[in-house]
Amino acid sequence: MNTPFDPEKPPRRSLIARLRASFLTGLVVIAPVGLTIWLIWSVVGWIDGFVLPLVPQAYHPDRLIQDLLGLDPSVQINVRGLGVVIFLIFTIIIGWMAKGFIGRSFIRTAESLVERTPVVRTIYSGIKQISETIFAQSERSFEKACLIEYPRRGIWALGFISTNAKAEIASKTDPSGEMMSIFLPTTPNPTSGFLLFVPAKDVIVLDMSVEDSAKLVISAGLVYPQDKDAPTTMDEEGKAALLAEKDSA
Repeated sequence: MNTPFDPEKPPRRSLIARLRASFLTGLVVIAPVGLTIWLIWSVVGWIDGFVLPLVPQAYHPDRLIQDLLGLDPSVQINVRGLGVVIFLIFTIIIGWMAKGFIGRSFIRTAESLVERTPVVRTIYSGIKQISETIFAQSERSFEKACLIEYPRRGIWALGFISTNAKAEIASKTDPSGEMMSIFLPTTPNPTSGFLLFVPAKDVIVLDMSVEDSAKLVISAGLVYPQDKDAPTTMDEEGKAALLAEKDSA
């Protein structure tokens, strides 16, 4: 006879429920790998489709393999990746040339011509700002993750510290204190958000890295970073308190 103190056995799930749980577990494992492979494969194919038409037909990888193996020219061989290699080499050469005096002079001349063209000027300036923000190898990156009270007192939001507010923003907001530029990302897309100027005294700097904070935002609070400096567990604290009581007695 069961008593109220006997542990309750978990209800046995049906076959459909177990199959559903296994399917969801497998989906969690397969989805990131599959989507990553598909994205890389699609990007490589897109670059090849843009670069390979500029390469002579005799130097295409499928043509070279057909000639090497003596295959029928009608046989289609899909070889991806050569366009990516050519694009990387071409980009490195352009970057190396742009760092020199002649390259910088040519870029300044070309940009001055673009700035005189009404429609092209707007498109070029916008794309250039986006490219410099994403790809520029400079110190324009988030320094720390932080907590701020937003959109009202008592509600906390996770943000990223950009820089200290400067110039007119700093002088006309709070001249007596330091202002900080805070980027407040949205969930689950952290590339969009709000730019806030918050007094430094109202900003709580976090110890977690920017990468871990971004994971927390993207996962909508489901993925928390592991705290390496976490305090001892309740069981260990209880043991320590018990030992202290015995020593005092």
